[in-house]
Amino acid sequence: MKRLLNDGYDAVEELLDGYVKAHGDVVKLADNERVVVRTTLSPQPKVGIIFGGGSGHEPLFLGYVGEGVADAAVIGNVNTSPDPIACYDAVTAVDQGKGCLYLYGNYQGDVLNFDMGAEMAADDGITVETVLITDDVYSAKDRADRRGVAGDVIVLMAACAVANTGADLATVKAAAEKANDNTYSMGVALSSSTLPVTGKPIFDIGPDDMEVGMGIHGEPGIERKKLEPADAVMDEILGIVLPDMNLQSGERVAVMINGLGGLPLMDQYICYRRVHDVLTEKGVTIAKSMVGNYATSMDMIGMGVTLVRLDDELEAWLNAPFDAPYLKQG
Repeated sequence: MKRLLNDGYDAVEELLDGYVKAHGDVVKLADNERVVVRTTLSPQPKVGIIFGGGSGHEPLFLGYVGEGVADAAVIGNVNTSPDPIACYDAVTAVDQGKGCLYLYGNYQGDVLNFDMGAEMAADDGITVETVLITDDVYSAKDRADRRGVAGDVIVLMAACAVANTGADLATVKAAAEKANDNTYSMGVALSSSTLPVTGKPIFDIGPDDMEVGMGIHGEPGIERKKLEPADAVMDEILGIVLPDMNLQSGERVAVMINGLGGLPLMDQYICYRRVHDVLTEKGVTIAKSMVGNYATSMDMIGMGVTLVRLDDELEAWLNAPFDAPYLKQG
């Protein structure tokens, strides 16, 4: 695999520098240069929404800062949690007196560092609540122990839609929890990603192999096996996700096909086709579809399926107007 980098040790700083130069009408760096914030906060005070995690998953997290979406993104090194000071600085940069909500995937380092950031904010009299995103079905049996993957974006959309109404912190947090509780994801990797510093893959996988259930940092999946046709891979993923969410005929869902960075859109739409047909045959209505690279692992070839059980309220939140560089609708 090949990358276009300068010095791998400068990759995150150069990423952020390039990003804010490209989207300077929407975002800027805070005084802490690992925090991306909106150039202009909401004219009406609202709950601050702070999204964050390690870099290498672009457009997660920085791509979702913008009008009506996240107010700030906190960025760590590649596959590494942001430091506590950056988590705290994001709060002071966007708090408008109504408190802030941290949203991030359930990874130990993120939990520790964001919790410290919240404690520092509390010392300043700023209330910060947290919703851990736990959509990765295979990563643990108990929901609370699961990892967050592409479902991060779904939870963010719900939280932001409610925050934009002027709702209080408790109400916004409850919306994020509802979205998380109804979001289920699982993926497959066909290759490793390449680390900027070393120029080498994170793990070894054969040219004809795939790993079902692998996490976006290269966490082991269910099994490694020979690469199969797209329909068979989707059937295997759905064969695990559908029983876990106990999806029934007559229900409505949102479907996200998330590319992990190196899988062509052609392949992603072929995967969506199979998911659509299986759900339709089951009597499930797809009310919203999202196909593309939403939460990547640099140049990893692979993808994930995310299903969201919808009711009228959650469907409305996911169809709210958003205007960030990588999330525009309405």
